[in-house]
Amino acid sequence: MAENTNNSAVTETEETTAAFTTETNSGAGTGTSTIAPGYGTGRRKEAVARVRLVPGTGEWKINGRTLEEYFPSKLLQREVNSPIVLLKLEGKFDAIVLVDGGGTTGQAGAIRLGVARALNAIDRDANRAALKKAGFLTRDARVVERKKAGLHKARRAPQFSKR
Repeated sequence: MAENTNNSAVTETEETTAAFTTETNSGAGTGTSTIAPGYGTGRRKEAVARVRLVPGTGEWKINGRTLEEYFPSKLLQREVNSPIVLLKLEGKFDAIVLVDGGGTTGQAGAIRLGVARALNAIDRDANRAALKKAGFLTRDARVVERKKAGLHKARRAPQFSKR
C-alpha cells in the first residue's frame, strides 16, 4: 500500500470549509427596525402565547425558563426565533413569554405568531412587509376535528362485519 505523504492540500480545504456553516448568520443585528417595547398575542391549536418584547440582549424567558430549557429541540427553537432572524434583529430584544395549553409544537407556533405580531406593532412600516411575505402574521386556523356521534373518533367508523 502506498502512503499519501502530501497532506497540505487536504488541510487547506478543510480549514476553508470549516469557516462557514449553515448556522452562520452574517447579517445578525443589522435590521432597520425601531427598538422599542412591544406586545403580541399568538394562538395555535389549543395554545395561547402572550409575548412581550423589550429592548435588551436577546434573552428568552418562557414561563420563567430559558428558550433552551423550554424547547430542547433545535427545530422548535428556530421556529420560535424565526421572525427575529428574518428581520435581522438578533440580540436587540429580550422576549418574556407566558404560554399555556396545547403541546410543544402548538406552543412554538403560538409564540412565533406572538413575536411576529409584537414586531409588527413596534415598527409597522419597516417590519410588516417582510413578516407578511414570510407568512408569520397569518394565524394557522387548523384545529382538531370534533368527534361525531356513532363514530369512534372524528372519522373512524366502527369495524364492519358482514356476518
